[in-house]
Amino acid sequence: MSPQIDWAEVGPDGCPAAAANDLRAAAVAAVAGGLVARPFYQRDDLGITDKGANNPVTDADHAANDAILSILGDRLPDDPIRSEESPPSSSDVTADRLWVVDPLDGTKEFIAGNGEFAVMVGLAAGSVARLGAVLQPDPGRLYLGVVGSGAWVADTSWEGAASTGRVSVGPFRRLRLTEARPADLRMARSRSHPDPLITAVADRLGASSIRSGSVGLKCSLVAEGEAEVYVHPVPFLREWDTCAPEAVLRGAGGVVSDCRGEPLAYGKQEPRQLHGIFAAREDVWDEALPLVREITSDKLGFDP
Repeated sequence: MSPQIDWAEVGPDGCPAAAANDLRAAAVAAVAGGLVARPFYQRDDLGITDKGANNPVTDADHAANDAILSILGDRLPDDPIRSEESPPSSSDVTADRLWVVDPLDGTKEFIAGNGEFAVMVGLAAGSVARLGAVLQPDPGRLYLGVVGSGAWVADTSWEGAASTGRVSVGPFRRLRLTEARPADLRMARSRSHPDPLITAVADRLGASSIRSGSVGLKCSLVAEGEAEVYVHPVPFLREWDTCAPEAVLRGAGGVVSDCRGEPLAYGKQEPRQLHGIFAAREDVWDEALPLVREITSDKLGFDP
């Protein structure tokens, strides 16, 4: 079912005209994924299988993937798509435009029923993130971002959506990281993947911890000003974990890189983000980068 989105405003205020069609496609695709995933949520039988060690996938992942690919295929048939739950495409590495999709980021949290999962649809161009949508279906929140232009968040209402396909969105609120960093830093940290190096970074920064599941939701915490920094020094993140969240946080004025401080790239032959992710408001990113490099370099195999 292609969802009908009722915008409470005429889309996000300040979205550049050149990005409007792509941003709306990302939003509609993310909502479509959420629409088909929600009926599975908190059910006893989720059709859980394992793609690898500690890497579950559910029927909801596959249903959301099918819905998202259908929307993007209908609206932008010439654009290739790289998705976690689809076979890799040989055209990814040469594409000028590439949709990067995680149909259910935070599957463990979806299984646990704690709401800390997201549907993520990002667009990369020239190997860099350009825009994206991060939808938190429970309770209902849609984040949108266009790099260099802005980021927005709106509540979503799902009442009657299962039968009508109509989802109410808005009004949008613009996200801007303009105030000075607080004295007491807060670090968004993974709930499912604890790491002593993250504890070391938090301790050296004097930061308290906010635990969440999805990468998209942790970056959104920083974009909303509810956390100041997010570090995940692991080599197993993939492009679909980072593209849409990067667009949202950078649209809000934050900085996203790997743990070396180098830009994340998309459309690579191998989609892994080998040096993890380091995301923060700009003033904290500048201050913390030498520390993040020092603490994570041995694990991730680069010179501090």
